[in-house]
Amino acid sequence: MVTKKEYSEMSKKASPNSRSWVNVPVAFLIGGAICTLGEIFLNIFTKLGFEKESAGAWASIILVFLSALFTGLGLYEKLAKHAGAGTLVPITGFANAVVSSAIESKTEGFILGVGAKIFTIAGPVILYGTTASVIYGVIYYFFLR
Repeated sequence: MVTKKEYSEMSKKASPNSRSWVNVPVAFLIGGAICTLGEIFLNIFTKLGFEKESAGAWASIILVFLSALFTGLGLYEKLAKHAGAGTLVPITGFANAVVSSAIESKTEGFILGVGAKIFTIAGPVILYGTTASVIYGVIYYFFLR
């Protein structure tokens, strides 16, 4: 039987040393670059005469498309390997999660594979996000209006 102390020592040996002094700034820079790209698209569409809401929608659509495209080409995974949490910027990270699940399950067919498993990773985000928004809406309706 392994004692807690022995287990702790074995765990320290097996775990790689954290390089957070490198990982945190890189994640910040990559996440910031993704957000900056979104702002560039927003500004381009605004300059083209789109209303702010429409420009924001189009910027989001392009970011989702690029994320899905790069996931399909295997480039998003390579970026995430180096950028870590920086690629989890909500809209692009969500698109990556949905597309990766679809790619993984495509060999099982479109109905029982892609159709059934496309939201395996993103499903909890949708569920809890929707639940939280309903709870917030109820609180707002009864207490804050």
